[in-house]
Amino acid sequence: MSNAGARDPERSGGPNSKPNGYGHPNSRVAYYYAEASSSEQWTSWLVPMFVAANVSAFVIAMYVNDCPKKNSGVYGGCVARFLGRLSFQPLRENPLFGPSSSTLEKMGGLEWYKVVHQNQGWRLISCIWLHAGVIHLLANMLSLVFIGIRLEQQFGFVRVGLIYLLSGLGGSILSSLFIRNSISVGASGALFGLLGAMLSELLTNWTIYTNKAAALFTLIVIIAINLAVGILPHVDNFAHIGGFLTGFLLGFIFLVRPQFGYVGRNYRPANARVKSKHTAYQYGLWVIAMLLLIAGLSVGLAMLFKGENGNEHCKWCHYLSCVPTSRWKCDN
Repeated sequence: MSNAGARDPERSGGPNSKPNGYGHPNSRVAYYYAEASSSEQWTSWLVPMFVAANVSAFVIAMYVNDCPKKNSGVYGGCVARFLGRLSFQPLRENPLFGPSSSTLEKMGGLEWYKVVHQNQGWRLISCIWLHAGVIHLLANMLSLVFIGIRLEQQFGFVRVGLIYLLSGLGGSILSSLFIRNSISVGASGALFGLLGAMLSELLTNWTIYTNKAAALFTLIVIIAINLAVGILPHVDNFAHIGGFLTGFLLGFIFLVRPQFGYVGRNYRPANARVKSKHTAYQYGLWVIAMLLLIAGLSVGLAMLFKGENGNEHCKWCHYLSCVPTSRWKCDN
């Protein structure tokens, strides 16, 4: 995030990092993580592997789709026929340049009935590796690169990988509770989890950052804009919200840094007064987040596999995913 310099958590009074430019909004958020501690950096390899896995899954889905052979012709001819069996479904059927909904279902797309009544709970995870089209894939992968690589460099592949996967699961659970009549695919829930983790990381490590208000404001605006897009039709905002909330809680658990003024053992004079590595509120947030996360995932899974319909418990919640207007209708 722009203008969010951080003091070195290992050495009291370390120099502040200053941004030297601005770019794509996601890169501004990602820059926020370039500052923190230069004393320890990981090489990012998991996020590029995630990108490669998503691209590979899309290519396989298009190969299985085989539009020239399986297209019924009701919506017109295949798009980009020079690609052979990798050509896209007619734009009237899929305007995102991708496969048919039946192919996505076959490949592991999220469908409530199959998850609940056919014991296919694996779809809660498989759906986050599938995308509805080239446009959908490119938008998500660019966001993953801008956000994920910086996070992995700062916090390592284990923590970022867990946040990504668990946030994807959380998004799938909430989506299944509220959306029953359509197939859901995409990594958006996992990506919103990374955004949520960035927000909680800023809050729990508040003491080590400068320009906190600007950093917090910029991040909240970016999150709000992305969530607002989710009220358009054919966008699964429940997956976004579920992923964001899961990632937000996970950030308090996995992304805690030493407080400002803490001196690592390697730099501490023999007679120096020892300062606690973490503050009391960091420990408190860790406990609260852990309890809420366990409760939320447990209750969500229990409701899902009992066949509960979230719309019956929350009459207005469907507006979180789609707001009907004179230009479009909503169908959950």
